[in-house]
Amino acid sequence: MRDKNLASTDFRALGCQVRLVVTDEDHLDACRYLLELDLAEVDEVCSRFREDSELVALDRAEGRPVPLSPLLNEALAVALRAAKLTGGDVDPTVGSAMAAIGYDREYELVERDGEPVRLEVRPVPGFRTVQLDREFGTVTMPAGTRLDLGATAKAWAADRAAAMLAAASGSGVLVSLGGDTAVAGPAPAGGWLIRVQDVTGHPEEAPVGSHTTVAILGGGLATSGTSARRWRRGGQELHHIVDPRTGLPAQTPWRTVTVAAGTCTDANTASTAAMLRGTAAFKWLRELRLPARLVATDGTISTTPGWPREVATGAAA
Repeated sequence: MRDKNLASTDFRALGCQVRLVVTDEDHLDACRYLLELDLAEVDEVCSRFREDSELVALDRAEGRPVPLSPLLNEALAVALRAAKLTGGDVDPTVGSAMAAIGYDREYELVERDGEPVRLEVRPVPGFRTVQLDREFGTVTMPAGTRLDLGATAKAWAADRAAAMLAAASGSGVLVSLGGDTAVAGPAPAGGWLIRVQDVTGHPEEAPVGSHTTVAILGGGLATSGTSARRWRRGGQELHHIVDPRTGLPAQTPWRTVTVAAGTCTDANTASTAAMLRGTAAFKWLRELRLPARLVATDGTISTTPGWPREVATGAAA
């Protein structure tokens, strides 16, 4: 059998840049077709910005049990698991808080410098108020609760898509959704090369800010940070990582936190929680034995034991 070559393709979905890489170029077109279908379904079910999405329909639940599709049942279970594992740092009930600070539409449509908004300390309802019955496929939550699955949905979608495409094609597969990266199937020689940087960008473009390239063989890699998805209201800088305890953008010493884990979902859950845990994040990640790279606001870089091998050259995925 002749050697196969890495092949890649890029497009936009879920409000972010999507990159698909396969180890067998013969499967690229079919894998892209399946990935586009899969992400379209995720968007239709889980988007906070589509009035016709199943997630937005839950805004009208008014405290009564609402039946869920199998896809939203799974996505919500993933979000609640993340909330439980992080003690509420990653909480899906931040939807109203997100809208209050101006993040009420796809980020590309968010006004970058708008009128002042009234920022009030108001804890979100909390994940414990959301009662999910996975067996019967229903959810019950207090009236007025708005969900936002942004902290877990893209990473979860990357995990499920990579596994599905690898099983269907027999090829090694990398799926990156706005920088949330999952790999499945046989890795290329030397591993998957992934560039880690402050602001997600195309690998053929010059990186922005602090950056490095690492090699991984499996699982996932995710970066959370405040360098991207920023806007101003009345001269005040805001960003998209909300502290559930205040309902306001988190005050954090970190510019970015990147974590490698067995799944992209776990990596993103940990990286987001680390942003909220502030100076305690390094010890927390180390105790969990999660390989991580933390970049402080002054540019200082710290890595926990097990951080993936960094490579000096190579085209990053």
